[in-house]
Amino acid sequence: MFYTPPPRWGAPRPPPPRPAPAPPDVLAADGYLLGTPANLGSMSGALKHFFDTVYYPCLDSTKGRPFGAYVHGNNDTSGTVRQLDAITTGLGWTRVAEPVLVTGEPDKAALEAVTELGGTLAATLM
Repeated sequence: MFYTPPPRWGAPRPPPPRPAPAPPDVLAADGYLLGTPANLGSMSGALKHFFDTVYYPCLDSTKGRPFGAYVHGNNDTSGTVRQLDAITTGLGWTRVAEPVLVTGEPDKAALEAVTELGGTLAATLM
């Protein structure tokens, strides 16, 4: 455990941690934009926890809903993409575009590709 000193008097406090999406959030959404780093060939623990939490409660009710995904890794993203494909196929979600895969330092083209992905997903919901 790390020691975090108390904030100085009058210093701004960081915002409280945001709660993870829960099944009601997923059921209320019309589509999903998933993003994760590729950590040792796997998706992040946070995204894995998200899927572990919502998979069965949302399995039948979200079939056919659109999603997009982006993955960032240092040299390889294939294992993470394989995991995302397996889970989203099981959920019956519909991919709106190929995942945006970024290796190395994200550049302007990568940021534009993620922006385009978000726009594509938004357009499918109109």
